[in-house]
Amino acid sequence: MIFKPHPLSTSQLPAPELEEDRKSCRKVGPCGIGKKAIYLNSFYVDRCYYIPFTAVRRVFKRVAMSKGGFSGKGMFASIPYLVVEYDDGQQKQCNFKYENQVDDLLKLLSAEQPQIRLLSEAAEAKLEKQKAEKERELRSRPEITTQSQKEVAKLQRAIDYLDQKPQLSENLSRAAGRRRTYQCTSPSYRWVAMAITMLGFVAVAAGIYSFIVHNDFAVYFLLFGIAAVFTFAGFSVLPTARNNRKAIMSQDEQARKQMEDYVKGYPDFPVPARYAHPTVLKRMQRVIEQGRAEEKGQALEIVKEDLKALNSDVKVSQEEYDEVVAIKPMFLNAMYQ
Repeated sequence: MIFKPHPLSTSQLPAPELEEDRKSCRKVGPCGIGKKAIYLNSFYVDRCYYIPFTAVRRVFKRVAMSKGGFSGKGMFASIPYLVVEYDDGQQKQCNFKYENQVDDLLKLLSAEQPQIRLLSEAAEAKLEKQKAEKERELRSRPEITTQSQKEVAKLQRAIDYLDQKPQLSENLSRAAGRRRTYQCTSPSYRWVAMAITMLGFVAVAAGIYSFIVHNDFAVYFLLFGIAAVFTFAGFSVLPTARNNRKAIMSQDEQARKQMEDYVKGYPDFPVPARYAHPTVLKRMQRVIEQGRAEEKGQALEIVKEDLKALNSDVKVSQEEYDEVVAIKPMFLNAMYQ
């Protein structure tokens, strides 16, 4: 290995095992999952640290710099982190650019290392409380009509149909989220990003000059540090081959077209293809089971109204947060039509 990952835990892997495991690890964003260890990033360098699974206690998602996540408030403008708890309770927090990458890593970890807990202690306690509240809510639900029961069953069959190809729903949700984020980003940010990147290049040039003229070591060390911060910050915002209007719109259109082609094979699919996501159908089921609607058309309209009512001032659970983040961009992009 050119760069050997640094161990964060007291336990370490022997050099030959580490080299083999690092080469074969499955990369997810800036981190990775090997057979024997999880590989974590620093602010600048991907997979530069590792922790053997034997030392890992918990791995969970944290949403910060917003009113969302486990604070129970809001849904958007969030910065996702992966938190790894190891040894005697120490934590390493890894920043991610996209929240879905954190979700993908946790899903992979759940399959590869099922013994590792994927929630924080606070989240587990809150989940138990929510479970008890949900059980009370289920017991208090009114008895629904036979027709409503049939509607719930129809929705369940549609959910099962979507679950046969889950990647289509995931692509639909992900593409809608990227489109919404891009449309809500001010174009002036790109000019700011360009200015930041140029400042980074200027700091690099100043650092090289200071090195050549033998200035104090601390001067060009500071300049190179500033250059790295400015350059990386600018590159993360500047348009790329995958991060530009044409690519993002094309990806969203392709995801919707693939879903439209798929639901054509299902007679009388209960929602338009642009909303064909299991979470949408499950929320429609809950609306009917709660007695708020009797058929799928009414249920979809109520789901729309519920989503419209959710904003940064509304408190939600983590489960609700995950659902809304997954489906609300699809409705916003379609203007709830």
